[in-house]
Amino acid sequence: MTSPQAGAVRIGAVVLPEYEWPQTREIWKELEELGLHHAWSFDHHSWRTLSELPWYDPLGVLSAVATVTERIRLGTLVSTPNFRHPAVLAKQVMTIDQLSGGRFVFGVGAGAPGSDARLLGGRGLTPAQRADRFTEFVDLSDELLRNQVTTYQGEYFTTVDARMVPGCVHQPRVPFAVAAAGPRGMGLAARYGQWWVTIGDAGQPGVRSEKESWQLLARQLTRLAETCEKSGREFSEIGRLVNVSRVVNSPYSSPERFVDIVGRCRDLGFTDVVVNHPRVDGVFSGSRPDFLRAASAALSTFQP
Repeated sequence: MTSPQAGAVRIGAVVLPEYEWPQTREIWKELEELGLHHAWSFDHHSWRTLSELPWYDPLGVLSAVATVTERIRLGTLVSTPNFRHPAVLAKQVMTIDQLSGGRFVFGVGAGAPGSDARLLGGRGLTPAQRADRFTEFVDLSDELLRNQVTTYQGEYFTTVDARMVPGCVHQPRVPFAVAAAGPRGMGLAARYGQWWVTIGDAGQPGVRSEKESWQLLARQLTRLAETCEKSGREFSEIGRLVNVSRVVNSPYSSPERFVDIVGRCRDLGFTDVVVNHPRVDGVFSGSRPDFLRAASAALSTFQP
């Protein structure tokens, strides 16, 4: 994956997997026609305040979306080991990559405490244990998606003769987008990632003031650059993606505001900016016309 040219930023959106298929198809086709570079789905079994509302399997949704789109990249923001086993998940990822003709991006994260983490029972994990599990999750996912047969024995995951035939369209495997804020996660991003992903303050997204949020993003980018240098990875080789809907309030209330936000992200060093597609009410609520106008303005201003 190459970074966009100087001054350019790739623009994307996040669509929650909550809509019936006719509306899902309409939304994703509209995003492609708009000219967005990528679009993503949260990969949760259920999610926070929306847990009592319709919520479909994100990988199933992305499989269907892959068959009705042609250009736009598709991905998860993000899949985690909270309830996904790498061997089963890798087969799903390979399948979506095949269905999409090599357009899938595998977004991965460590997984936070909450309903997803409790879903399958078992012991609760400390932050250090979650980091250990995430390392194993990414290591094994990389092996599975690169090789046609994988046997692996770890502390958290085991797989015997897991077969990935015919393999990914995108070789040597689908791109990884690694969400990370701490040093160990950033190390994984530097080692495995074609993108690094942030939502700013992962513990309290959207709570900080905008000034504090921009300062935090700048520190995270500096940390990533230092991590890349220590690991021997060129900082310019890895895409830097931020979901601004988790960082600032009302990011597309006007085209001018969204263009300003994307410009600030570019100036900090981000290559990719995503924003959540508007919902009717509650979290991520917004106006569809406002979203379309703002996205169009950003695309015309920062087109690679």
